[in-house]
Amino acid sequence: MTKLIIQIPCYNEATTLPPTLRDLPRALPGVDIIEYLIIDDGSSDNTADVARANGVHHVVQFEQNKGLAAAFRAGIEESLRQGADIIVNTDADNQYQASDIATIVAPIIARRAELVVGDRGVAELPNFSAIKRRLQVFGSWVIGQAAELRTPDATSGFRAMSREAALKTLVLSNYSYTLESLIHAGSRKAAVEFVRIGINPQTRPSRLMKSIPHYIRKSGVTILRAYTMYRPLRVFTILGGAMIIAGMLPGVRFLWFFVAGERVGHIQSLILAAILIIVGFQILLIGLLADLIANNRKLLEETLYRVRKMELSPTDKRPE
Repeated sequence: MTKLIIQIPCYNEATTLPPTLRDLPRALPGVDIIEYLIIDDGSSDNTADVARANGVHHVVQFEQNKGLAAAFRAGIEESLRQGADIIVNTDADNQYQASDIATIVAPIIARRAELVVGDRGVAELPNFSAIKRRLQVFGSWVIGQAAELRTPDATSGFRAMSREAALKTLVLSNYSYTLESLIHAGSRKAAVEFVRIGINPQTRPSRLMKSIPHYIRKSGVTILRAYTMYRPLRVFTILGGAMIIAGMLPGVRFLWFFVAGERVGHIQSLILAAILIIVGFQILLIGLLADLIANNRKLLEETLYRVRKMELSPTDKRPE
């Protein structure tokens, strides 16, 4: 039997949660059981009580607000623990159309993909300003380059994943899970698919994007950290190579004047060249060490996957 759990991270969503839950599907083709999971991220209102009153099957509560990434991680672990074969993540503000859940789980049911992301068509979204649309398109392109995937909408939180994909998903960021999880999926050559979805009218401003500079700064740090973590040799090779090339320029200048007969002076160019080239080679060596650490991390990820597979088995199937 195929079990689907729809998880919804929440923070003070007592007002927006009921219509979101009301629209969730009760039956889907290829799915035998559908359950709902709410992650109450330290809400100061009665979000958890509202969830229970509206028929939510599982509620995870934080004593204090930990952020979206932490809520997502907790939801994934609880969904696995409850025996989910497919996990769908959606927002509590009813941004995404619940009728599209059938669309995003279909590739997983058909075994074409292990991670499916809803593509909102960010280049044409009317509720986004022109600059926000351009930033979303550019940001998705950057993530696509980092993950080596086609990512038309990298920041979409409306996504579905198989149980195996969920067991292998690692999110270390404290800000958001959307970008890092795609880079991680790309690094392990996961089968990722994007499908077009619709959105509902906006019910409240985004809490994740306080301002465009704030979002760029947070997202940029997340992308850089995740890309360096999963592809360290490439990052350090680029940095080291740039330093070596920068060092060769004053070195060539010194040689030019030396060959031209100006044997006195220009020693500053030679010193600068030596410093930059030495630093460049040091960065390359750091890259080699980071690559060895990254390979060791892959072994640790495989170990963690096997441990999680045992620990997060359905509660009713655990040995006594």
